[in-house]
Amino acid sequence: MNTNRKPASLLIEIGTEELPPHALDALADAFAKGIVEGLEKSGVALDAATTKTYCSPRRLAVLVAAVAHEQPDQAIERRGPAVAAGIDADGQPGRALIGFASSCGVEVSALARLETDKGAWFVHRAIQPGQATAALLPAVLAEAVKGLPIPKPMRWGEHEFAFVRPAHWLIMLHGSDIIPAELFGLRAGRQSRGHRFHHDAPVHIADADSWLDALRNARVIADPAERRRRIVDEVARVGGESGGTPRLSAALLDEIANLTEWPVAIVCAFDPAFLDVPQEALVMTMETNQKFIPVFDAAGKLSARFIGVANIESKDPAEIRKGYERVIRPRFADAKFFYDEDRKQGLESFQESLKSVTYQQSLGSVWDKCIRVAELARVIANRVGVDAALATRAAALSKCDLMTRMVGEFPELQGIMGRYYASQGHRPEPAEVASALDEFYRPRNAADGIAHGRLGQVLAVAERLDTLAGIFAVGMKPSGNKDPFALRRAALGLARTLIEGGLDLDLKAHLAEALASLPEAAFVAGLGKGKDGKPLELDAGKRRDELASEIFDFIIERLRSYYADQHIGSEAFEAVRALSPTSLVDFDRRLHAVVAFARLPEAHALAAANKRIGNILRQVGDGATGDIDAALLEVDAEHELFAALADAETDSAPLIAAADYVGLLQRMALLRDPVDRYFDKVMVMAEDPVLRRNRLLLLGRLRRLFLRVADISLLPSAAGPA
Repeated sequence: MNTNRKPASLLIEIGTEELPPHALDALADAFAKGIVEGLEKSGVALDAATTKTYCSPRRLAVLVAAVAHEQPDQAIERRGPAVAAGIDADGQPGRALIGFASSCGVEVSALARLETDKGAWFVHRAIQPGQATAALLPAVLAEAVKGLPIPKPMRWGEHEFAFVRPAHWLIMLHGSDIIPAELFGLRAGRQSRGHRFHHDAPVHIADADSWLDALRNARVIADPAERRRRIVDEVARVGGESGGTPRLSAALLDEIANLTEWPVAIVCAFDPAFLDVPQEALVMTMETNQKFIPVFDAAGKLSARFIGVANIESKDPAEIRKGYERVIRPRFADAKFFYDEDRKQGLESFQESLKSVTYQQSLGSVWDKCIRVAELARVIANRVGVDAALATRAAALSKCDLMTRMVGEFPELQGIMGRYYASQGHRPEPAEVASALDEFYRPRNAADGIAHGRLGQVLAVAERLDTLAGIFAVGMKPSGNKDPFALRRAALGLARTLIEGGLDLDLKAHLAEALASLPEAAFVAGLGKGKDGKPLELDAGKRRDELASEIFDFIIERLRSYYADQHIGSEAFEAVRALSPTSLVDFDRRLHAVVAFARLPEAHALAAANKRIGNILRQVGDGATGDIDAALLEVDAEHELFAALADAETDSAPLIAAADYVGLLQRMALLRDPVDRYFDKVMVMAEDPVLRRNRLLLLGRLRRLFLRVADISLLPSAAGPA
């Protein structure tokens, strides 16, 4: 099909009732992706790179630039029977060949022949005119809608179809042309809808490129990025009236943008008496329940002002302000009630109720977990110089705030409320204990830091050790995308706390201690059953050893991405991992030493030499042991390496004792020249077995010195034999 019509923009808009704000961005992205992929799959030319994704609370839309009006003509080739099978003994077309030609709508004489390595075949070749884009789009739209991530579609009226929300209008414009399509019983047209209150009338869309401005004139900002910018500007505009500094988080900005079509900020106030409630609770109420923006004073304290973002430019903003202030009051009153009632009991009083809350069926109650964590915290505290009594006390109180009214209403405040409640009352806890009850949850996310205080770090490690040990023991370790106990996050949080806190502990030993404190029922549950359906026989000691190694490897694997974020390559990581140091502080020191070593000019050559030495030793079984016989050293290069190695060992002893891995590798870098000369001048695999063994002993001793830090043979090496 040939046409002179130029490509034009394609607009598709589905108008609905208010869409769920948390799902809106994902729906819009998936819708745009589905339309573009559908067009590309159909062979329609378009400018996919300029595709614009639009959405608002009442619409999903996509604008694709330079969409062709038709597919290009398609060259088709259909293979029929083999020539040998299509012609009979008299040279006439057989039934199969005649049938094939008929199915192609041509005479046998119109068929061509295709010669291949496997023989000749009859083929039908033709040019199929491309279809009009308008004819293809209804199916493209239907397929894109079908692929949207809608976990619970909604039905409305007496219709059989379902969507995320009831649909009320549909626009499909290719340039200025309406695409004849139907979706959810709606025929496509050029009538959109503006703001519910500012423009309660249809909005005529002349063509695809004028849609955005037409909606803006009807008080709808359909571009979500533009709405976000407007909200930020609006909050800044009224910020001066608030007498403080508004705090608009990225998550709250996204949510407000997906709740409004024409956002307007309004400064509001609440009763200052509510400021007696912990500010975290008030902020959580404002942001989570009401989508309001808190305002802080110069000292970082919450003020009695907040900002609401209305979805209307009201002629009487005072009325909207009154409404916002009216709805926030009962929320704050609830928070104050929860806070006051919780304080009447005191944090310790909630311990008893923890006994009735199951942590995991085979691991007992939450209180049982607290007991295990307290013992681990006591042991760790003694090893890192922290008051063990305080560590035990913090562990005993660590889950009490889960039973409070405030955390019951706002689970996100766990730890924070524990800190407040522990520092108040007739007998407040020591400041270190109160802080630890909040800090041990850190890091709460990838951007969060670890606990600041040493006591909080100890509790954070103990808590995560018990969680990992217990859940692995019962056989509920992460699988694929499933991680219901957030063990990957717990493992990384544990590793970060040890490394960044400088807690030089034997992680494997502490995992073994955590596993030893678990009830036997946990290991029985984790074993499962044999093929006969009977429980497998438990060897508790062996199972604990297996789990300690498995959990240790699981934690180490989490460090791969942790170090990748620091731009440390996998080769350096694997070089240290090969030695499996059980202290993550030690692991970290070694790794940074290897990274520094890799920057030295000698690194590549020494990595290649270590790789070559490793290969040689593996070939002979790596079993040569004993002392090197200096009398058997024949050539100068052997004497030189032997002397250089002895000097390096002497110099390295204090560096090893001080765990100065950077200095150690820098010292060993000086071995490059004697090592290079050794391999240039010496035949290691000599025919004389005594001489060969002596040379292998020298290489083994050199290899062991390097392995005091890492297996540098795993680093990128210079070209040469390996």
